[in-house]
Amino acid sequence: MGVPISAFSALNSQHWPFPLSALPRPVYLVGGIVRDALLGRQGDYLDLDFVVPENAIELARHIARSHQAGFVVLDADRQIARVVFPHATVDFALQEGSSLEADLRRRDFTVNAMAYNPHSHELVDPLGGHLDLQRRCLRMVSAHNLAADPLRLLRAYRQSAQLNFQIEAATQACIARLGGLITQVAAERVQSELSYLFHHPQGTSCLVGAWQAGLLSSWFTAITPLHIARLVAIDPLVSALAQRWTNLPVVLQYPLKQKETATKPEGLGRSLWGFLRLCILLDSHPDQAENTLRTLKASRWEMRSAALLWRLLPQVQRPRLTIREQYFLYKEAQDLWPALMLLAIVCRTEPTLSLSALPTLCLDRMMAELEQGTIVEGLDQFFDPHNLTAHPRSLVTGREIMQALNLPSGPQIGEILTEIQLAQAAGEIQSLEAALAFARQWLKSHAQGA
Repeated sequence: MGVPISAFSALNSQHWPFPLSALPRPVYLVGGIVRDALLGRQGDYLDLDFVVPENAIELARHIARSHQAGFVVLDADRQIARVVFPHATVDFALQEGSSLEADLRRRDFTVNAMAYNPHSHELVDPLGGHLDLQRRCLRMVSAHNLAADPLRLLRAYRQSAQLNFQIEAATQACIARLGGLITQVAAERVQSELSYLFHHPQGTSCLVGAWQAGLLSSWFTAITPLHIARLVAIDPLVSALAQRWTNLPVVLQYPLKQKETATKPEGLGRSLWGFLRLCILLDSHPDQAENTLRTLKASRWEMRSAALLWRLLPQVQRPRLTIREQYFLYKEAQDLWPALMLLAIVCRTEPTLSLSALPTLCLDRMMAELEQGTIVEGLDQFFDPHNLTAHPRSLVTGREIMQALNLPSGPQIGEILTEIQLAQAAGEIQSLEAALAFARQWLKSHAQGA
Protein backbone atom coordinates (compact mmCIF):
# COMPACT_ATOMS: atom_id res chain seq x y z
CA MET A 1 0.00 0.00 0.00
CA GLY A 2 1.46 3.38 -1.01
CA VAL A 3 1.12 6.22 1.47
CA PRO A 4 1.05 9.90 0.41
CA ILE A 5 3.36 11.82 2.74
CA SER A 6 2.73 15.49 3.52
CA ALA A 7 5.57 17.98 3.60
CA PHE A 8 5.22 18.25 7.38
CA SER A 9 4.97 14.54 8.23
CA ALA A 10 7.60 12.92 10.44
CA LEU A 11 7.77 10.21 7.78
CA ASN A 12 9.18 12.78 5.34
CA SER A 13 12.93 12.26 5.34
CA GLN A 14 13.52 15.97 4.74
CA HIS A 15 12.85 16.48 8.45
CA TRP A 16 15.37 13.86 9.58
CA PRO A 17 18.80 14.83 10.92
CA PHE A 18 20.50 12.64 8.28
CA PRO A 19 19.79 12.01 4.58
CA LEU A 20 17.66 9.13 3.34
CA SER A 21 20.63 8.02 1.25
CA ALA A 22 22.40 7.01 4.49
CA LEU A 23 19.92 4.16 4.95
CA PRO A 24 20.22 0.77 3.25
CA ARG A 25 17.53 -1.08 1.34
CA PRO A 26 15.41 -2.49 2.78
CA VAL A 27 14.80 -0.43 5.92
CA TYR A 28 11.51 0.25 7.66
CA LEU A 29 10.16 2.78 10.11
CA VAL A 30 7.99 1.01 12.69
CA GLY A 31 5.89 1.62 15.76
CA GLY A 32 4.48 4.81 17.19
CA ILE A 33 6.04 7.17 14.65
CA VAL A 34 4.14 5.45 11.81
CA ARG A 35 0.90 5.37 13.78
CA ASP A 36 1.11 9.03 14.81
CA ALA A 37 2.06 10.21 11.32
CA LEU A 38 -1.00 8.50 9.86
CA LEU A 39 -3.12 10.16 12.54
CA GLY A 40 -1.58 13.56 11.82
CA ARG A 41 -0.03 13.69 15.28
CA GLN A 42 3.45 15.10 15.62
CA GLY A 43 5.64 16.73 18.22
CA ASP A 44 8.62 19.02 18.18
CA TYR A 45 10.99 16.15 18.98
CA LEU A 46 11.51 13.32 16.48
CA ASP A 47 11.57 9.77 17.81
CA LEU A 48 12.34 7.41 14.93
CA ASP A 49 12.47 3.60 15.15
CA PHE A 50 13.98 1.64 12.24
CA VAL A 51 14.10 -2.09 11.64
CA VAL A 52 16.76 -3.57 9.36
CA PRO A 53 17.37 -7.20 8.40
CA GLU A 54 21.07 -7.09 9.37
CA ASN A 55 23.90 -5.02 10.86
CA ALA A 56 21.70 -2.72 12.96
CA ILE A 57 24.44 -1.69 15.42
CA GLU A 58 26.98 -1.10 12.66
CA LEU A 59 24.49 1.09 10.78
CA ALA A 60 23.73 3.16 13.88
CA ARG A 61 27.43 3.59 14.64
CA HIS A 62 28.16 4.71 11.08
CA ILE A 63 25.36 7.32 11.09
CA ALA A 64 26.46 8.63 14.48
CA ARG A 65 30.08 9.03 13.32
CA SER A 66 29.07 10.62 10.02
CA HIS A 67 26.91 13.26 11.72
CA GLN A 68 28.78 13.81 15.01
CA ALA A 69 25.85 12.43 17.01
CA GLY A 70 25.69 10.44 20.23
CA PHE A 71 25.73 6.66 20.05
CA VAL A 72 24.80 3.95 22.55
CA VAL A 73 24.15 0.22 22.30
CA LEU A 74 20.83 -0.49 24.05
CA ASP A 75 20.82 -4.28 23.69
CA ALA A 76 23.84 -6.05 22.23
CA ASP A 77 22.15 -9.47 22.13
CA ARG A 78 19.10 -8.23 20.23
CA GLN A 79 21.19 -5.74 18.24
CA ILE A 80 19.46 -2.49 19.20
CA ALA A 81 21.38 0.80 19.16
CA ARG A 82 20.48 4.47 19.52
CA VAL A 83 21.75 7.59 17.79
CA VAL A 84 21.05 10.84 19.63
CA PHE A 85 20.79 14.18 17.82
CA PRO A 86 19.93 17.56 19.42
CA HIS A 87 16.29 17.34 18.31
CA ALA A 88 15.83 13.66 17.51
CA THR A 89 16.42 10.16 18.82
CA VAL A 90 16.87 7.40 16.25
CA ASP A 91 16.80 3.72 17.22
CA PHE A 92 17.97 0.91 14.94
CA ALA A 93 16.94 -2.67 15.69
CA LEU A 94 17.59 -5.98 14.04
CA GLN A 95 14.45 -7.48 12.56
CA GLU A 96 13.01 -10.19 14.82
CA GLY A 97 11.96 -13.34 13.05
CA SER A 98 12.46 -14.51 9.51
CA SER A 99 10.62 -11.62 7.88
CA LEU A 100 9.31 -8.12 8.50
CA GLU A 101 5.80 -9.50 8.87
CA ALA A 102 7.01 -11.93 11.55
CA ASP A 103 8.58 -8.96 13.36
CA LEU A 104 5.34 -6.97 13.23
CA ARG A 105 3.35 -9.94 14.52
CA ARG A 106 5.39 -9.84 17.75
CA ARG A 107 4.04 -6.39 18.66
CA ASP A 108 1.32 -5.38 21.10
CA PHE A 109 -1.53 -3.72 19.17
CA THR A 110 -2.37 -3.62 15.49
CA VAL A 111 -1.99 0.19 15.28
CA ASN A 112 1.62 -0.27 16.41
CA ALA A 113 2.26 -3.17 14.02
CA MET A 114 2.65 -1.19 10.80
CA ALA A 115 5.88 -0.43 8.96
CA TYR A 116 6.78 2.26 6.44
CA ASN A 117 9.44 1.94 3.74
CA PRO A 118 10.87 5.47 3.26
CA HIS A 119 12.48 4.49 -0.06
CA SER A 120 9.31 3.22 -1.73
CA HIS A 121 6.70 5.03 0.46
CA GLU A 122 5.07 1.64 1.01
CA LEU A 123 3.00 0.92 4.12
CA VAL A 124 3.28 -2.67 5.32
CA ASP A 125 0.14 -3.50 7.32
CA PRO A 126 -0.43 -7.25 7.64
CA LEU A 127 -2.80 -6.97 10.64
CA GLY A 128 -5.21 -4.22 9.62
CA GLY A 129 -3.74 -1.52 11.81
CA HIS A 130 -4.58 1.26 9.34
CA LEU A 131 -8.26 0.30 9.42
CA ASP A 132 -8.16 0.21 13.24
CA LEU A 133 -6.72 3.73 13.18
CA GLN A 134 -9.70 4.87 11.14
CA ARG A 135 -12.04 3.11 13.57
CA ARG A 136 -10.13 4.64 16.49
CA CYS A 137 -9.86 1.15 17.93
CA LEU A 138 -7.08 -0.43 20.00
CA ARG A 139 -6.93 -4.14 19.16
CA MET A 140 -4.36 -6.67 20.37
CA VAL A 141 -2.19 -8.60 17.97
CA SER A 142 -2.51 -11.70 20.16
CA ALA A 143 -3.06 -12.77 23.75
CA HIS A 144 0.36 -14.41 23.68
CA ASN A 145 2.02 -11.07 22.94
CA LEU A 146 0.27 -9.38 25.87
CA ALA A 147 1.25 -12.18 28.24
CA ALA A 148 4.87 -12.06 27.04
CA ASP A 149 5.20 -8.54 28.44
CA PRO A 150 2.39 -7.94 30.96
CA LEU A 151 3.09 -4.20 31.07
CA ARG A 152 1.25 -4.15 27.74
CA LEU A 153 -1.94 -4.88 29.72
CA LEU A 154 -1.67 -1.50 31.43
CA ARG A 155 -0.20 0.17 28.36
CA ALA A 156 -3.47 -0.54 26.55
CA TYR A 157 -5.23 1.92 28.85
CA ARG A 158 -2.41 4.45 28.60
CA GLN A 159 -2.57 4.36 24.81
CA SER A 160 -6.36 4.52 24.93
CA ALA A 161 -6.04 7.82 26.81
CA GLN A 162 -3.16 9.04 24.68
CA LEU A 163 -4.92 8.41 21.36
CA ASN A 164 -8.53 8.78 22.56
CA PHE A 165 -9.21 5.28 21.20
CA GLN A 166 -11.62 2.64 22.47
CA ILE A 167 -10.15 -0.72 23.47
CA GLU A 168 -11.79 -3.48 21.45
CA ALA A 169 -14.12 -5.67 23.54
CA ALA A 170 -12.21 -8.91 22.93
CA THR A 171 -8.97 -7.16 23.87
CA GLN A 172 -10.53 -5.84 27.08
CA ALA A 173 -11.72 -9.32 27.98
CA CYS A 174 -8.25 -10.75 27.33
CA ILE A 175 -6.62 -8.08 29.49
CA ALA A 176 -9.00 -8.92 32.33
CA ARG A 177 -8.13 -12.63 32.03
CA LEU A 178 -4.42 -11.86 32.15
CA GLY A 179 -4.66 -9.07 34.74
CA GLY A 180 -2.89 -11.00 37.48
CA LEU A 181 0.30 -11.04 35.42
CA ILE A 182 0.83 -7.33 36.11
CA THR A 183 2.54 -8.28 39.38
CA GLN A 184 5.44 -9.64 37.33
CA VAL A 185 6.30 -6.17 36.03
CA ALA A 186 8.90 -3.97 37.72
CA ALA A 187 7.38 -1.18 39.80
CA GLU A 188 9.27 1.52 37.90
CA ARG A 189 7.65 0.46 34.61
CA VAL A 190 4.19 0.35 36.18
CA GLN A 191 4.74 3.79 37.70
CA SER A 192 5.53 5.27 34.29
CA GLU A 193 2.25 4.08 32.78
CA LEU A 194 0.19 5.08 35.82
CA SER A 195 1.79 8.51 35.92
CA TYR A 196 0.60 9.18 32.39
CA LEU A 197 -2.96 8.17 33.29
CA PHE A 198 -3.05 10.24 36.47
CA HIS A 199 -2.00 13.37 34.59
CA HIS A 200 -3.83 12.96 31.28
CA PRO A 201 -7.19 14.77 30.86
CA GLN A 202 -8.77 11.48 29.65
CA GLY A 203 -6.96 9.43 32.26
CA THR A 204 -9.79 8.95 34.75
CA SER A 205 -11.98 6.76 32.53
CA CYS A 206 -8.96 4.69 31.55
CA LEU A 207 -7.97 4.27 35.21
CA VAL A 208 -11.49 2.99 35.88
CA GLY A 209 -11.09 0.54 33.01
CA ALA A 210 -7.73 -0.62 34.35
CA TRP A 211 -9.31 -1.13 37.78
CA GLN A 212 -12.18 -3.14 36.29
CA ALA A 213 -9.60 -5.29 34.49
CA GLY A 214 -7.85 -6.05 37.80
CA LEU A 215 -4.68 -4.09 37.01
CA LEU A 216 -4.71 -1.71 39.99
CA SER A 217 -5.55 -3.86 43.01
CA SER A 218 -2.09 -5.43 43.18
CA TRP A 219 -0.49 -1.99 43.60
CA PHE A 220 -3.26 -0.13 45.43
CA THR A 221 -4.12 -2.81 47.95
CA ALA A 222 -6.77 -0.76 49.77
CA ILE A 223 -8.70 0.15 46.62
CA THR A 224 -12.50 -0.30 46.73
CA PRO A 225 -15.46 0.88 44.63
CA LEU A 226 -15.61 3.90 46.95
CA HIS A 227 -12.13 4.96 45.91
CA ILE A 228 -13.18 4.68 42.27
CA ALA A 229 -16.34 6.70 42.99
CA ARG A 230 -14.20 9.47 44.45
CA LEU A 231 -11.85 9.34 41.47
CA VAL A 232 -14.75 9.63 39.00
CA ALA A 233 -16.20 12.54 40.99
CA ILE A 234 -13.12 14.77 40.90
CA ASP A 235 -13.31 16.04 37.31
CA PRO A 236 -16.97 17.19 37.39
CA LEU A 237 -16.38 18.61 40.86
CA VAL A 238 -13.49 20.76 39.62
CA SER A 239 -15.62 21.96 36.68
CA ALA A 240 -18.42 22.97 39.07
CA LEU A 241 -16.06 24.72 41.51
CA ALA A 242 -14.35 26.58 38.65
CA GLN A 243 -17.52 28.65 38.25
CA ARG A 244 -16.67 30.30 41.56
CA TRP A 245 -12.88 29.89 41.69
CA THR A 246 -11.90 30.35 38.05
CA ASN A 247 -8.20 29.75 38.72
CA LEU A 248 -8.76 26.32 40.26
CA PRO A 249 -8.19 24.24 37.06
CA VAL A 250 -5.09 26.32 36.27
CA VAL A 251 -3.62 25.86 39.75
CA LEU A 252 -4.25 22.12 39.59
CA GLN A 253 -2.19 21.90 36.40
CA TYR A 254 0.86 23.64 37.92
CA PRO A 255 3.95 21.41 38.09
CA LEU A 256 4.71 20.50 41.67
CA LYS A 257 8.15 21.05 43.11
CA GLN A 258 9.93 18.87 45.61
CA LYS A 259 10.75 20.99 48.61
CA GLU A 260 14.13 19.46 49.23
CA THR A 261 15.40 19.91 45.67
CA ALA A 262 13.08 22.56 44.15
CA THR A 263 12.83 20.40 41.03
CA LYS A 264 9.77 18.95 39.38
CA PRO A 265 9.13 15.27 40.15
CA GLU A 266 9.30 13.11 37.06
CA GLY A 267 7.09 10.37 38.46
CA LEU A 268 3.63 10.35 39.98
CA GLY A 269 3.60 13.94 41.24
CA ARG A 270 4.09 16.02 38.11
CA SER A 271 0.97 18.16 38.67
CA LEU A 272 -1.40 18.78 41.55
CA TRP A 273 -4.34 17.36 39.60
CA GLY A 274 -2.53 14.12 38.83
CA PHE A 275 -1.22 13.88 42.36
CA LEU A 276 -4.75 14.30 43.73
CA ARG A 277 -6.03 11.47 41.54
CA LEU A 278 -3.21 9.31 42.84
CA CYS A 279 -3.90 10.15 46.49
CA ILE A 280 -7.61 9.34 46.13
CA LEU A 281 -6.70 5.71 45.40
CA LEU A 282 -4.48 5.38 48.47
CA ASP A 283 -5.32 4.07 51.92
CA SER A 284 -6.61 6.82 54.22
CA HIS A 285 -4.07 5.84 56.87
CA PRO A 286 -0.97 8.00 56.23
CA ASP A 287 1.50 5.19 56.94
CA GLN A 288 -0.26 2.79 54.57
CA ALA A 289 -0.50 5.47 51.88
CA GLU A 290 3.23 6.02 52.18
CA ASN A 291 3.91 2.27 51.99
CA THR A 292 1.91 1.95 48.77
CA LEU A 293 3.94 4.69 47.14
CA ARG A 294 7.15 3.13 48.39
CA THR A 295 6.14 -0.08 46.59
CA LEU A 296 5.60 1.95 43.43
CA LYS A 297 9.10 3.45 43.80
CA ALA A 298 7.76 6.97 44.26
CA SER A 299 10.04 9.73 45.47
CA ARG A 300 10.37 10.57 49.15
CA TRP A 301 8.64 13.88 48.46
CA GLU A 302 5.65 12.10 46.92
CA MET A 303 5.41 9.66 49.81
CA ARG A 304 5.58 12.38 52.45
CA SER A 305 3.16 14.66 50.61
CA ALA A 306 0.54 11.93 50.18
CA ALA A 307 0.83 10.99 53.86
CA LEU A 308 0.53 14.69 54.76
CA LEU A 309 -2.74 15.10 52.84
CA TRP A 310 -4.34 12.18 54.65
CA ARG A 311 -2.98 13.33 58.00
CA LEU A 312 -4.38 16.86 57.60
CA LEU A 313 -7.73 15.74 56.19
CA PRO A 314 -9.56 15.22 59.54
CA GLN A 315 -8.58 18.74 60.61
CA VAL A 316 -10.01 20.51 57.57
CA GLN A 317 -13.22 18.49 57.81
CA ARG A 318 -14.06 20.11 61.14
CA PRO A 319 -16.96 22.60 61.01
CA ARG A 320 -14.99 25.65 62.18
CA LEU A 321 -11.31 26.44 62.60
CA THR A 322 -9.69 29.29 64.45
CA ILE A 323 -7.35 31.66 62.63
CA ARG A 324 -4.43 30.04 64.42
CA GLU A 325 -5.51 26.56 63.30
CA GLN A 326 -6.03 27.76 59.72
CA TYR A 327 -2.64 29.51 59.69
CA PHE A 328 -0.72 26.40 60.70
CA LEU A 329 -2.72 24.19 58.30
CA TYR A 330 -1.84 26.48 55.40
CA LYS A 331 1.76 26.48 56.55
CA GLU A 332 1.89 22.68 56.48
CA ALA A 333 -0.09 22.12 53.29
CA GLN A 334 1.29 25.03 51.23
CA ASP A 335 0.85 24.28 47.49
CA LEU A 336 -1.09 21.10 48.30
CA TRP A 337 -3.96 23.13 49.79
CA PRO A 338 -6.38 22.94 46.81
CA ALA A 339 -5.88 19.17 46.62
CA LEU A 340 -6.56 18.92 50.35
CA MET A 341 -9.82 20.87 49.95
CA LEU A 342 -11.00 18.70 47.06
CA LEU A 343 -10.09 15.54 48.94
CA ALA A 344 -12.11 16.81 51.90
CA ILE A 345 -15.19 17.33 49.74
CA VAL A 346 -15.24 13.91 48.06
CA CYS A 347 -14.42 12.12 51.31
CA ARG A 348 -17.40 13.68 53.09
CA THR A 349 -19.94 12.53 50.51
CA GLU A 350 -21.55 9.10 50.48
CA PRO A 351 -21.62 7.22 47.17
CA THR A 352 -24.71 6.45 45.13
CA LEU A 353 -25.24 3.63 42.66
CA SER A 354 -25.28 4.65 39.02
CA LEU A 355 -27.20 2.90 36.28
CA SER A 356 -24.04 1.10 35.24
CA ALA A 357 -23.69 -0.25 38.79
CA LEU A 358 -20.50 1.74 39.35
CA PRO A 359 -20.73 3.74 42.60
CA THR A 360 -20.56 7.48 41.94
CA LEU A 361 -20.74 10.57 44.08
CA CYS A 362 -23.64 12.94 43.54
CA LEU A 363 -22.39 16.38 42.44
CA ASP A 364 -25.33 18.17 44.08
CA ARG A 365 -24.57 16.44 47.37
CA MET A 366 -20.90 17.38 47.10
CA MET A 367 -21.80 21.02 46.49
CA ALA A 368 -24.09 20.92 49.51
CA GLU A 369 -21.24 19.54 51.61
CA LEU A 370 -19.09 22.36 50.29
CA GLU A 371 -21.36 25.00 51.78
CA GLN A 372 -20.85 23.53 55.23
CA GLY A 373 -17.75 23.89 57.37
CA THR A 374 -14.47 25.49 56.46
CA ILE A 375 -13.97 24.42 52.84
CA VAL A 376 -15.51 27.48 51.16
CA GLU A 377 -13.59 29.74 53.51
CA GLY A 378 -10.42 27.78 52.90
CA LEU A 379 -10.67 28.08 49.11
CA ASP A 380 -11.67 31.75 49.30
CA GLN A 381 -8.61 32.47 51.41
CA PHE A 382 -6.28 30.46 49.18
CA PHE A 383 -7.37 32.29 46.03
CA ASP A 384 -7.17 35.70 47.68
CA PRO A 385 -3.51 36.78 47.43
CA HIS A 386 -4.14 39.49 50.03
CA ASN A 387 -5.45 37.09 52.67
CA LEU A 388 -2.94 37.11 55.53
CA THR A 389 -3.99 33.76 56.97
CA ALA A 390 -3.25 31.82 53.78
CA HIS A 391 -0.51 34.14 52.51
CA PRO A 392 1.17 35.75 55.51
CA ARG A 393 3.49 38.71 55.05
CA SER A 394 5.54 40.10 57.89
CA LEU A 395 5.46 43.78 58.82
CA VAL A 396 8.86 43.31 60.41
CA THR A 397 11.99 41.25 59.80
CA GLY A 398 13.86 39.09 62.26
CA ARG A 399 16.81 41.49 62.13
CA GLU A 400 14.58 44.43 63.03
CA ILE A 401 13.20 42.51 66.01
CA MET A 402 16.69 41.59 67.21
CA GLN A 403 17.82 45.22 66.97
CA ALA A 404 14.69 46.75 68.55
CA LEU A 405 14.46 44.24 71.41
CA ASN A 406 18.20 43.60 71.78
CA LEU A 407 17.76 39.87 71.23
CA PRO A 408 20.24 37.31 69.91
CA SER A 409 19.53 35.17 66.87
CA GLY A 410 17.69 31.96 67.72
CA PRO A 411 14.40 30.03 67.61
CA GLN A 412 12.69 32.68 69.71
CA ILE A 413 12.88 35.16 66.82
CA GLY A 414 10.93 32.71 64.63
CA GLU A 415 8.28 32.32 67.34
CA ILE A 416 7.85 36.08 67.59
CA LEU A 417 7.54 36.44 63.80
CA THR A 418 4.89 33.72 63.73
CA GLU A 419 2.86 35.44 66.47
CA ILE A 420 3.11 38.76 64.63
CA GLN A 421 1.78 37.14 61.44
CA LEU A 422 -1.10 35.62 63.41
CA ALA A 423 -1.91 39.02 64.91
CA GLN A 424 -1.82 40.52 61.41
CA ALA A 425 -4.22 37.86 60.13
CA ALA A 426 -6.58 38.67 63.02
CA GLY A 427 -6.41 42.38 62.16
CA GLU A 428 -4.82 43.31 65.48
CA ILE A 429 -1.73 45.05 64.05
CA GLN A 430 -1.19 46.92 60.78
CA SER A 431 2.10 48.78 61.05
CA LEU A 432 5.78 48.29 61.83
CA GLU A 433 5.43 50.20 65.09
CA ALA A 434 2.48 48.09 66.17
CA ALA A 435 4.39 44.93 65.28
CA LEU A 436 7.39 45.93 67.41
CA ALA A 437 5.09 46.90 70.29
CA PHE A 438 3.37 43.54 69.98
CA ALA A 439 6.74 41.79 70.03
CA ARG A 440 7.77 43.62 73.22
CA GLN A 441 4.51 42.72 74.92
CA TRP A 442 4.76 39.08 73.78
CA LEU A 443 8.31 38.82 75.07
CA LYS A 444 7.31 40.40 78.39
CA SER A 445 4.35 38.07 78.92
CA HIS A 446 6.46 35.03 78.12
CA ALA A 447 9.24 36.17 80.46
CA GLN A 448 6.69 36.51 83.27
CA GLY A 449 5.20 33.11 82.46
CA ALA A 450 8.65 31.53 82.64
